[in-house]
Amino acid sequence: MTKKIAIITTSQAGEYIADKLLQHLPHLQHLQHLPHLQHLPNLQAEPLPRTDVGRCWHHYDAFIFIGAMGICVRTIAPYIEDKHSDPAVVCVDSLGRHAISVLSGHVGGANALAQHVAQLLKAQPVITTQSDLSGLWALDTLHRRFNWAVDDGGRMNDAIFAFVNRQPTALLIREHDEGTEYLLRTRPPHVTLVSSTDEVDEQHYKLCIVVSHRNETVCNRIPTLQYIPRVLTVGFGLAHEAQPVEQICNAMEQAMTDHGFMPCPKAWCTIDVKENEPFVSYLRQQGEQVRFFTAKELAKVSVPHPSSTVQHHVGTPSVSEAAAILGSGGGELVIEKVKGQNWTMAVAEAPLSPPEGGTIVPALETIEAPSGAVGGALGAPFIDIVGAGPGDPDLISVRGRQLLEQADLILYAGSLVPRELTDCHKPGAVVRSSADMTLEEQCQLMAEHYRQGHRIVRLHTGDPCIFGAIQEQMAFFDREGMRYRITPGISSFLAAAAELRSQFTIPERTQTIILTRGEGRTPMPEREKLHLLARSQSTMCIFLSAAIVDDVQRELLTEYPPETPVAACYHLTWPDQRIYRGQLKDLAAMVHENHLTLTTMLVVGEAIDNRQGLSELYSEHFTHLFRKGKE
Repeated sequence: MTKKIAIITTSQAGEYIADKLLQHLPHLQHLQHLPHLQHLPNLQAEPLPRTDVGRCWHHYDAFIFIGAMGICVRTIAPYIEDKHSDPAVVCVDSLGRHAISVLSGHVGGANALAQHVAQLLKAQPVITTQSDLSGLWALDTLHRRFNWAVDDGGRMNDAIFAFVNRQPTALLIREHDEGTEYLLRTRPPHVTLVSSTDEVDEQHYKLCIVVSHRNETVCNRIPTLQYIPRVLTVGFGLAHEAQPVEQICNAMEQAMTDHGFMPCPKAWCTIDVKENEPFVSYLRQQGEQVRFFTAKELAKVSVPHPSSTVQHHVGTPSVSEAAAILGSGGGELVIEKVKGQNWTMAVAEAPLSPPEGGTIVPALETIEAPSGAVGGALGAPFIDIVGAGPGDPDLISVRGRQLLEQADLILYAGSLVPRELTDCHKPGAVVRSSADMTLEEQCQLMAEHYRQGHRIVRLHTGDPCIFGAIQEQMAFFDREGMRYRITPGISSFLAAAAELRSQFTIPERTQTIILTRGEGRTPMPEREKLHLLARSQSTMCIFLSAAIVDDVQRELLTEYPPETPVAACYHLTWPDQRIYRGQLKDLAAMVHENHLTLTTMLVVGEAIDNRQGLSELYSEHFTHLFRKGKE
């Protein structure tokens, strides 16, 4: 379905700006927060005479006026009704210097549209809503951003007033998804995390914000906003031409409420032979997602209440329970089959899954954290294995830093990771070095916090997947059914290249980087002995080998020339970083004389300090996709 933006030019001076918007707006496919325009392939901008604005007021999703603000306001004033139904209105001055959000800033999306238009015109966006100016959450559109439902009890305006005036606010989170990570990361100082509704004292708090798909009872004397992640899937079966459809829908939603759930499912699922039933048409009219499965697909699902009658009529022993499980992606039934007069229903909850990019493993049964627990507000515990980078706190990834700020337990590799990396922890978090701990002690500590619903960061040096010793920890997590994911980090070999100001791959000289270690107490596979790897004379980065540098030098000299450039890099990017350059024949002496220890990266190869060898990519004679080379 095409969504339209009308562009109204009120003076001849603004025609150039209108032409530019008409040309470029259809290509802005990510107008986030602009309702119904997100990620649409069919976005259309078209000119509209000012005299037609009233007639077309509800035919467009947004209006952009180009000209004086007074003309814009006088034009739209007779047609303004309600922020929930009015289109977005933006006004751009005739010189294209300012893009002003005029009407429906949040709900209609004018704020976001003004920012996009300003970016396109290199203009200044003008936003006047208080929450945007103060950097606070936009409570009335937050649910759209994360595909949540919202229940405001009719008090959204009261909630917004309390929030933007920074009155004490309680935040109760029962879910773990992209949205709750955002709330935790950007939580303002006047918002306090609580572990249960019992902590919401009406004498202290003036607003309560809840993120949960279950019914949460909060004192009704203060405004309460409940955002409802759509994690439930309803499976349903129907008698032929089941009626009345509204009563059936209400009965199913009431059944969900009776079981303690908010009736805001992600999808409704049933067997394909019911696709043309009146109830299905009603769901679609209400904007609900409806999915269908064949009898063959449904019959493969094991359910607690199979029916021979259903098997006889539609060819599968279950419709409602099987459809709920299939539609949820193999989730768990949280409401088993409920029978109505001419319908059945069941509800499944989607499997717990990390944010995008995470690793999914079966979850332990979550134990509710006791009141006052640091991270007990989160119903889904999680372990993040995070790469700390080479040492400089500024070189950890943005995600890694955010995870550290949110963690209830930070278990860091103290012998390799600077303590300063953990200084961003939140008040009350447990910060512990693992340097003096065995694997069993580390796993026991993480398991204890996990079972309390806490968020855990296991912080490893560099990138955790390179000599990070995480395999045995993941085996423990898998065995115990603990959810985890890995956040990569900048490896020390990359920091070595940066600090040496060297490109480790040189055109026509060396195109390979070998990451390895010398043979110490940990045996090397026979095929990976250093003297065998050295035959390629590639750039070699040798980890964890300063203590056995004599053996390393001896093996390398069997293949590399004695004059091969080398570097010994100690504590890369740390405050006490030291780097020594030389030739391979002097490598051992260089390490010994400077008393270099564990955290030393040894680099070998002619790429060090090399300034010869040109890439063809930028040659004027080289033709590629974006440029034709000269003959």
